[in-house]
Amino acid sequence: MVFDLIKKARSYRSFDESVVIDENQLKSFVDGARYSSSAINLQPLRYKLVYEKNEVEAVLSNTKWGGMLPDLKLPPDGHHPTSLIIVCKDKTVKNISYSDIDLGIAAESIMLQAVEKGYGGCFIAAFSKNEISQMFSFDETIEPVLIIALGKPDETVVIKEIGKNESTKYYRTDDNHHVVPKIKLSDILL
Repeated sequence: MVFDLIKKARSYRSFDESVVIDENQLKSFVDGARYSSSAINLQPLRYKLVYEKNEVEAVLSNTKWGGMLPDLKLPPDGHHPTSLIIVCKDKTVKNISYSDIDLGIAAESIMLQAVEKGYGGCFIAAFSKNEISQMFSFDETIEPVLIIALGKPDETVVIKEIGKNESTKYYRTDDNHHVVPKIKLSDILL
């Protein structure tokens, strides 16, 4: 079952805005991340939940989506995510260099929980850290490092198996399906 969730946990860039993820559901996702593994058990990550429409839109105005599809406006107007989780590093935690390990574990934990509930999302690392920090009055000890956009996907994402020498660049088909090339298992095993 976990394998099926992993395959469904794609990067969605278009959402049904009528389906809202509320504060309690977001807290539940973060609670699952809190129980996930942490390097040296330092637990350096902090989370800002964003679910009020005006705040979601303000954050989105400081993000860049779909870098390999520069001609598309993503997410499209009227198809924005309805909730965001801003993952931050608490720089007062010693050995912060291990926080990248925790970030990957926590982000995937959140995404898998969202997918299990019928939602989807997108990890966004291309955003204005300064603007987000100012928007939420984060002090210098809190560094936003990832935004997890969440909502009910309203687009189709297709996985295409490719050989190790083929392009891994994702693309859109004429019927607006999002295609994600994945190198075959036999080509990544050493």
